[in-house]
Amino acid sequence: MIETLLDDATAYGKTSLEIVKLKAVDKSSEIISSLVFQTILYVLVISFIVFINLGLAIWIGKLLGQLYLGFFVMAAFYLIAGLIYYFFFQNKIKKQVSEFIIKQVLK
Repeated sequence: MIETLLDDATAYGKTSLEIVKLKAVDKSSEIISSLVFQTILYVLVISFIVFINLGLAIWIGKLLGQLYLGFFVMAAFYLIAGLIYYFFFQNKIKKQVSEFIIKQVLK
């Protein structure tokens, strides 16, 4: 009787450990697949933005008469946008990223 009880407890422990392992693998695969999708999406969006900016810089440069002036205008625009982001939106973005990661882990 005690041997049966010990065998059942051992089997239960092994099963519980296996369930924990499977849950960890499931959670890890969800997080990694989500990150891979978002990384691909970000690469595509960044590529689009880079080419649009190159086109705008060349177009502005032609309007101003000197090609390099277009690139200076675009650089100034991004400097201003970066400063605005840094001073006004940094904490909001941090909070959203933290909430996303927590949501993925606790899902």
